[in-house]
Amino acid sequence: MSMKTKGLCLRYWAFMAVGLLLAACGGDSGKFRLEGRLRSINQGEFWVYSPDGGLSGFDTIAVRDGRFSYELELREPATLVVVFPNYSEQPVFAEPGERVHIKGDASHLKEMTIEGTDDNELFTKLRMELNQAAPKDVPKLVGGFIREHPKSLVSIYLLKRYFVLTERPDYREARKLTKLLLGANPENGQLIMLQKRLETLQGGALKSKLPSFSATDVAGRKVTEKDLKGVLNVVSVWASWSYSSTDQQRRLLTLKKKYGDKLGVVSICLDGRPADCKQRVERDSVKWSTVCDGRVWETPLLLKLGLADVPSNLVVDQQGKVIERDLQPQQLEELINKKMEKDNMSTK
Repeated sequence: MSMKTKGLCLRYWAFMAVGLLLAACGGDSGKFRLEGRLRSINQGEFWVYSPDGGLSGFDTIAVRDGRFSYELELREPATLVVVFPNYSEQPVFAEPGERVHIKGDASHLKEMTIEGTDDNELFTKLRMELNQAAPKDVPKLVGGFIREHPKSLVSIYLLKRYFVLTERPDYREARKLTKLLLGANPENGQLIMLQKRLETLQGGALKSKLPSFSATDVAGRKVTEKDLKGVLNVVSVWASWSYSSTDQQRRLLTLKKKYGDKLGVVSICLDGRPADCKQRVERDSVKWSTVCDGRVWETPLLLKLGLADVPSNLVVDQQGKVIERDLQPQQLEELINKKMEKDNMSTK
């Protein structure tokens, strides 16, 4: 056998050895699998999205006889958020090649457990502690977890959820914790972006002036704070998967028809598919600007205005000052009617 032939044979067997090794390890090394079973639910559908880019837009998880299974191709760890039919949300920390299992009762989702990876089991343990904690103790418990686990993907989620995307953001503590996490994860893109955003995340506070902003609505038009030029103005946050937020939209549509240009409105939609949002806006004949970029909770305008829930809202007066925020849909309607009636009386 010639030297050339021997070389070809060696390369062939080396190739075969690598193939056998890959086969032994399994062909789904990049796939993350989520499966589970919940009591008190038979058939249905969950939604799932990723706030850090692991999944583009929204996907669905079918439930049959209380059981469900979902697979996702991943290159690196990511956070998935499962949205249940009652609109409660559960983060799941996904890793390539790993499998996690959810179990519990659909009527007691707070007691649901997730097993299969360290991060999910750590978070399940923390969630059980939070279930028993008084509201005033929650930030301390969460902050303690973040400081103890600075390299965990869970800590990044907790930082955003409890210190930034909340009704009462604590930007000062968020900056401290972000600096801590960046020390442990200096190349993490999420944290680098969050640190930059925290420099401007002061908007939306009561009695403060609405920050200047610029965004593009679903019709391709530029929208800024100058579009809010009514006697009273509302920035509303909604999503097609949140009934109470679509109720807020319906009330605003009625009020807009009633008061016309005296009521200024700009909406932020948290749907994962901008095309679907545009279709719904056109179907409902919404005339004001709606911003939807498919980035869900990472929508820059949402973050800049300090809005953190669905539904949520800012009520802004004619001088651009935030006079109310995060009202329930009925409260929002009552406030608008009251303010408009007062304005009508003063102009007579």
